Order: sequence, then structure tokens, then C-alpha cells
Amino acid sequence: MTTLAERHRRFHALHQSGCFVIPNPWDMGSARMMAASGAVALATTSAGFAFTLGRPDMGRVTRDESLKHAEDIVRATALPVSGDFENGFADAPDDVAETIRLAAEVGLSGCSIEDTQMVDGNPAYGFDLAVERIRAAADAARSLGRPFILCARADGVMNGVYDLDEAIRRIQAFEKAGADLVYVPVPPGEAELRRVVQSVAKPVNALAAGPLRQLTVPQFAAIGVRRISLGSMIARVTHAAIAEQMEAIVKDGSFARLSAAASGDRINQMLAAGAGETDHE
Repeated sequence: MTTLAERHRRFHALHQSGCFVIPNPWDMGSARMMAASGAVALATTSAGFAFTLGRPDMGRVTRDESLKHAEDIVRATALPVSGDFENGFADAPDDVAETIRLAAEVGLSGCSIEDTQMVDGNPAYGFDLAVERIRAAADAARSLGRPFILCARADGVMNGVYDLDEAIRRIQAFEKAGADLVYVPVPPGEAELRRVVQSVAKPVNALAAGPLRQLTVPQFAAIGVRRISLGSMIARVTHAAIAEQMEAIVKDGSFARLSAAASGDRINQMLAAGAGETDHE
């Protein structure tokens, strides 16, 4: 039986060397399928989870809802889990720190905090406040007395609110503030990702999205990326399947595309295998 303490230690060890993929389930079933397929760790996806509630991404899910969801994902498998917690569900550093403490209580082995304000237009927090938020989160993580990987995200390049130079300035400051892992989602290309990796000493997370979808795991590893996230990409593939199937049924009156469905027996086997043996105490 895998204890939470063992999962936390395993997650910490994954970030010390090499390169690994961390897929992002949006419910317990997808978590178990990913575990059965060989994933070594999981991370929640704010966009994928918001979709299950019928909401768009970016600040439409509460902290309590996200914590309950994260706890479900932790309980689903024997793998370590990190939480995609957007801006920490708060503006003030002390409130972000409280989110870290609550994340630890539900069994998460880490979480990510963005520098994006969850208001119209999603501007970035000012530089100084962004750094103070990560410093408070890092202090809270260190006070837990057990491994907890804090990922500090500079999302302004992806959101179109600042350039790569500013993103690098921010992750360098996040590193000094105590982040364990830094993350600039969707830089323009491989050369820019290489700049990100070379700008810091701490491990770097990369998102397999946009132009970086063309890279393989060995190519990410050769650049020096430590962790590869999938974000909402697998969830989006399932969303595309819903749209495509319904278009064929409603517009063409055809059910032929349903032949692509996975067999019930196969999914049942994966759900059983993915559950593993866990101890949530």
C-alpha cells in the first residue's frame, strides 16, 4: 500500500534529475486511465475541471471546489498529485500561503501558482507583488515539514501581457523567492524555451502545447526541461471528440463515427488497474 508520505517523497525525487511527463486528469476516471497507462505523477487541470462544472477557465472555480476536486484525484490512484491552483485563489500573499497549507491538507504533493489576476482581461500582478506572493507560498510550503513542490508560473507570455524578457525576470525572482520549479507556459518556440531553461538553476516545467507540441520527450529533455505538463490538452481532445461526434449525428444523421469508441471491457480494466493500492491517511 502506497502512503501519502511515500508519494510526496517520490514526487520530490522526480524533480531532482531527468525529465518526466505529468498528465492532467479532470476526474477520477481519467486519473485512473492515466495511471494505468504508465503515468508516474498527475496534476489537476483548472480548465479541464471547470469544463466538468460547465464553466470556462480562468477564475470561475472556487478554492473550496478545487480543493475537493484535488482530494478526489489524490484518492483516485496511488500516484503523487500536484494542484493547478491558478492564482492561488487570492491576491494577497498571506491568502496564497493559506491556499498552500490547505493544498497540503488534502494530500497534494505540490501545486502551481500563477502571476495572473483573475479579473477581466487577466492582467499580470505587478512584479513586486508577484514575487511576494511566491515568497509567501514558498514559506508556507517549507513550514509543512515534508516535501512539497511549489511551481511558480509566469503566464504573461501566454496571456499576451508581457514579453519573454519580463517572464525570465520574473522566474529568476521566483527562484530567489523559494520556488522549487518555474514555468513559462507556451514560449514562442524551442529557442525561447531554451532561453528559459538556461536563465535559472531551478528545474523548469514546460507545456506540451502550441509550437512545443512538435517536440518529443527526448527533445524536451535535451533542452534541459525537467517536467512536461499536458495542461488541458488531453481534456481538449475529448472535447473535440464530443463536438465531432455530435456534428455527425445532428447534421448528417450518421452514427458511423461511434465505431471509434473504446470498449467497455478495456476501460473497466484500466480503471481497476489505475486505482492501485492507496492509503489516504
